[in-house]
Amino acid sequence: MFLNTSGSKPIYVQIAEWLETEILSGNIQQDEKIYSQYQLADMFNINPATAAKGLNILADASVLYKKRGLGMFVATNAKEMILSKRKNQTLKRLVKDIVIEAEHLNVSENELLQLIQAAYKDRGELE
Repeated sequence: MFLNTSGSKPIYVQIAEWLETEILSGNIQQDEKIYSQYQLADMFNINPATAAKGLNILADASVLYKKRGLGMFVATNAKEMILSKRKNQTLKRLVKDIVIEAEHLNVSENELLQLIQAAYKDRGELE
């Protein structure tokens, strides 16, 4: 993964989102120890404090839990929490933005639904 250092999204948020994606994809399992702030700092060539902020986002959301003296671990229900958050926050926001843009372009609801259905059909080409 590459961090977008010139974008508007803070690096620590990108770190948290990357870790979420790793958990969702099964690369990091429940109750498995997660990378330390120093490992993340080495991996992405960033300040350890920045990496710690990314980890703390997930700890504050209870996606990760701390074991004193051992580090941070993935919570048992982390995958479900991440899926719920991404559906209820990220996906809803994206859909709302698409609807607003469709209105600006005078695209009807039916046309928009057809575009979404076509995207589902062609999703192999999107990757």
